[in-house]
Amino acid sequence: MDTIEPYRRRLFTLSLDTRRDDGTQLYNFVLAGRGKKNWKSADLVLAGLYSLLIKESPQGSDGFILGNDEDQANQDLSLAKKLVAVNAAEIGGEVDVLSTEIKRRDGRGSLKILPARNIAGQHGKTALFIGYDEIHGYRNWDLFEALAPDPTRTDVLQWVTSYDSIFNTPGNPLYDLKQRGIAGSDPGMLFSWYSGDICTDPEFAELPPEQRANPSMASWPEGARYLEQQKRRLPAHKYRRLHLNLPGAPSGAFFDPDSVLGAIVTGRKRLEYDQRHSYFAFVDMSGGSSDDATLGIAHQEAGKSVVDAVESQAGKTPFNPRQAVIKFVNALRGYKIRSVTGDNYAGNTFRADFEDLGISYAPCRLPKTELYEQMEPRLNAGEIELPDLPKLQEQALGLVVRGTRVDHLPGEHDDWINAAAGAAWCAATQSQTNTGLVGRYSWG
Repeated sequence: MDTIEPYRRRLFTLSLDTRRDDGTQLYNFVLAGRGKKNWKSADLVLAGLYSLLIKESPQGSDGFILGNDEDQANQDLSLAKKLVAVNAAEIGGEVDVLSTEIKRRDGRGSLKILPARNIAGQHGKTALFIGYDEIHGYRNWDLFEALAPDPTRTDVLQWVTSYDSIFNTPGNPLYDLKQRGIAGSDPGMLFSWYSGDICTDPEFAELPPEQRANPSMASWPEGARYLEQQKRRLPAHKYRRLHLNLPGAPSGAFFDPDSVLGAIVTGRKRLEYDQRHSYFAFVDMSGGSSDDATLGIAHQEAGKSVVDAVESQAGKTPFNPRQAVIKFVNALRGYKIRSVTGDNYAGNTFRADFEDLGISYAPCRLPKTELYEQMEPRLNAGEIELPDLPKLQEQALGLVVRGTRVDHLPGEHDDWINAAAGAAWCAATQSQTNTGLVGRYSWG
């Protein structure tokens, strides 16, 4: 036990050995997130072995651990075998170590360790333990639905471990589970999260981001020097995801992630109206069923396009888009803006709505792919400032090239980044037009 740090002991005590008054286990789901090299996989395997060898169940002690891919499954299996080997005196006589599983000799169960794609044959079977290792690449809930716990059992434990997701949007399993954990809406979930921005452990919550995300740092031979080394060697977005346990960007992202992160002014959610500036606006309207309606407002200052605000309709989807128009018109008036640029969604419907409320509406002459292509070199040159809004960052990092278009991935969205890109373009081009500088910049 002296090799297991106190914070990990607390996790094991809560998840494996804490019960309600009626004797049933308090938690049936664990979500454990930390930076890389902080014993996440080891704890998952230890919990699986505990369920196999220590917990006794009348329906048997079968369990699964699913690696994100073949390599992850092989690493987990190798770790499980090593744990059995070095504890041979205690448990070696109780199990057989097979090619992909650890099996009890009394026939009461086995712990199978497989890549997620090889789990098809296990669907519908009852299990005492279901573990998912490194789910940051999962795009949907299909696997969780296929391996849903047996509803006739009260002793099932699901254990999910990962660093943060590439696809940090609603509908993505890790995103949804994190939101549930943050809200505390699931009394059966034990949410154990250590990252640069969220930490559920009071002993680490007030420490600097690197220490919050890496609670096992003190056990590393080189300690903080290892992270300094990784920071120099890795792109910023990969360092943030791997070692600060913060959301990242998908492979093949259109924008350079470091440029996006560099454009975001940390802590700035919005800039209020300043009479010294002229403001420009872009709207991305929606039918109200699935996509947000968004408004971006920006001004030009010292050669930079400063995005002052990006906002959406009141509330979540579904919503009444005409109520969104009213909200946006009030926001435009707050910045003394009399006209807005937008796409041709729904023909002249929203154009008429804006104009009925005294705001002229100009259709944008560029498709969104060209807005993003115009935005990219200015991001790289540090000529754009963006507000610190999670949805905006996620969507900017999530844009990819799909054929001849720049677009979001299937099932995701780009309404917030589209409003920001459009507002920045309007500020650059329209402010140049107003001062007779058309053509001076690449956006002219």
